[in-house]
Parts: sequence; structure tokens; C-alpha cells
Amino acid sequence: MSDLNSADRTSTGLVLTGGGARAAYQVGVLQALAQLRRDAGVIGGNPFPIITGTSAGAINAATLACQADDFDAAVDGLVYIWQNIHVDQVYRADSFGVIRTGARWMTMMSLGWALARWKRSRPKSLLDNEPLGELLRRWVRLERLDEMLETGHMDALAISGSSYSSGQHVTFYQTAKEIQPWLRSQRLAVRARLTIEHLMASSAIPFIFPAEQLDLEGQPEWFGDGSMRQSAPISPAIHLGAERILVIGAGRMHEPPGRRVQAVEAHPSMAQIAGHALSNIFLDALAVDIERMQRINNTLSLLPPEARRSTALRPVEVMVIAPSRRIDDLAAKHQAALPATMRGLLRSVGVSGEGKAAHGSALTSYLLFEPDFTEELITLGFTDTLARRSEVQAFFGWTGEPPPFDPRQQRRSAGFAQARVAEVERAR
Repeated sequence: MSDLNSADRTSTGLVLTGGGARAAYQVGVLQALAQLRRDAGVIGGNPFPIITGTSAGAINAATLACQADDFDAAVDGLVYIWQNIHVDQVYRADSFGVIRTGARWMTMMSLGWALARWKRSRPKSLLDNEPLGELLRRWVRLERLDEMLETGHMDALAISGSSYSSGQHVTFYQTAKEIQPWLRSQRLAVRARLTIEHLMASSAIPFIFPAEQLDLEGQPEWFGDGSMRQSAPISPAIHLGAERILVIGAGRMHEPPGRRVQAVEAHPSMAQIAGHALSNIFLDALAVDIERMQRINNTLSLLPPEARRSTALRPVEVMVIAPSRRIDDLAAKHQAALPATMRGLLRSVGVSGEGKAAHGSALTSYLLFEPDFTEELITLGFTDTLARRSEVQAFFGWTGEPPPFDPRQQRRSAGFAQARVAEVERAR
């Protein structure tokens, strides 16, 4: 076995997209990648020196980056946390919490004209995600990021957010080497020391979670989910030097083809409209950006070598792994797993039923932080990736021969998650 092969040191970028609870799918993909990497005889180290993340994908990205000296251990930890997560670790779902935010928000929507003059009656969001901040402070070891960058286990970590204050989409990035910021129309990059607040801002789903205040070039601005106004999700990885990029999506791109129309007799509910809007925010820009990159690659391949050298554009190999099943349908099976208080709140906007009788499951899929749902997404990500085993191996240059069985390695990997959980529990 080798500790690190040459394929791992190619400037490979990992792009993790947003999607709330849907981001559990990414963990299943990463788990399969770790398995295929071990089968190729590669242990230790990190196959992704450049990692970019948005929304819930930013949390997964930061976890990987801060443990870049042991990719398998980082993935083990992510699998554990996503397999055991509950909504009350992400947002307040108890009766008091829902009344304090959700019920007041719904009242404000319906009676805002009468309540607008009382500032204390203006909730910031539908849900209070303070528990998520507490979880991240215990789990994500951002104090290790400097070390990972300085020792060469990582080249760059980038987290994206969207400023409500200026309207700009901002990519905050941390590197060991000097990389000049970039500026595009309505998009800019800022070198910064990344914090839990950056993760909270990037994952603040609009309307659902409150905005987070961040410093932007000496000025405080309010930021929300990085998927908003993200017209080029792959761009940060390219600017940071990635020569090939793996993108892990959270829906639509590889779902069963064909047009499917749900029979709706009445006007669409608020839940249906909200789910449709969130899908636009989280999913559509990625598909457009990938098509754009494929067109650029095709155009460059037609140019003679002299013309190719005269342009700043360069071909970038991209592989996309995305769900083979509709995540909305999976969420529909598990809507009853939400706490009764949340089901009651969501029922008021049109979420109801379960399975084939479910309504509003697109909205639910972003909020269903429960093991019944996240475990199924992890399994889907794992099986989708192994189904493309030969393609993945070719992309990374990994051989397909599994190494001799090493029980010590298995014990080390299996014991990591338990050790991290014990550490987190002691910190409570």
C-alpha cells in the first residue's frame, strides 16, 4: 500500500453544492470514494487539495478540509453525524421554539399590516438554527485548517455566501499560498480566515434560517445561503487552481428522464411554490454551469494548439455525481419522521400526507434532518457512485484491485467516529 499516490496530488477540486438535508447524499458519495480509494491501495492523505462548498455542502467541505490529513477518518465522521442527526440539532423544533419563530413568522405574513410597527413582533426567519451553530462549534475543527494548509494536505478551502446588504455573491477562501481574488459581474472573491459564522451564513436557507453578519473588506454585511445568485458554482474551484473537478449534486441532473406532472386540482400551495423556488436556488445554476463548461471544453478541443495558447481559457475535466432517484419522492416517504410541532407548522403552508399521498415534499426535503431520510440518501449516494466504479477509477487514476485485507486499518477507521463522538459529548 502507498500513503499517497501521484493521482492524489493532481490539483483535483471537489465542489459540494447546497440543499439542506439533501446534503446527506454527498456523504454517501464520499463514503464510496473512500472505499474505491482503499481498493486501489491508497491510504491516508487527501484526494482533494481544493474543496469548495455552498450551504450545507459548505459544512461537509469544511469538515473534510479540517481533517485533510486523513480522508477516511473525515468521511467516517461525516457518515456518523449524518446517520444520527435529528432536527433538534439543526433548528429548534420544540413547541416553544416553533411558536417563538415559526408561528410568529406565519402570523406576520398574514397580519403584517397590523403588526409592522412593533419591531419585537418581527421574527427573522421561519426557524431558529441556533442548535446548528452549537453543533458546528463542537464538530468542525476549524482550528486545524491552518495546519492542513501549511503542511500541504490542503491547497484551498472556499465557502460561498450571498450578501443581502450589497446583492453580491461572495466566495470567502483560505489558502496557504497567495492567490489573487477575482471579480466578476455580481460575484467577487475575498481571502479570509474562515469561521463557523461563514458556515452559518452559507447555510442560511432564505426565509427559513436567519441571516448571519460577516465582515466584508472592513464593512459588516448580512449574508444568507450561498446558493442564492450563484450563477457559476464551479468557478471558485477553477480560480483556486483545480485542473479536474468532481461535483457532487443534490438532485435533478441524473434523475429519471421524462416530464412528470403532478395532478393538482387546486391552486398550488405555499409549500409547492416554496419547494419550486428552493429547487431553482439550489439546483438549476449547477446544471447550467456544467453545460457552459462542456461547451468551453468542446470549443477548445477544436482550436489549433497556437490558438489555444493565446487564450486564457483552459479545458477542465469535470465529473458529476448526482442522485439517480428523485429526492422529493424519498422525502415524501419520510415526512412523518418530522416532530409533530414541525408537521403542524408545515401543514399550515400545504405540507401533508406521506408516500404517494404526500404534498409539499420538495420543501420538506430541505428540512428533514432525521435518520430515516438521511440514511436513505447516504445509501443512494454510495450505490450511485459504486454503479460508476470504472468511471470514477478512470477519473482519479485509481486501479481496481483491492489491497490485502488489513484488520488494523479497519479497526482504526471504525473507531474514529466513536472517538470523535465521545470528544464532542465531553465538550457539551
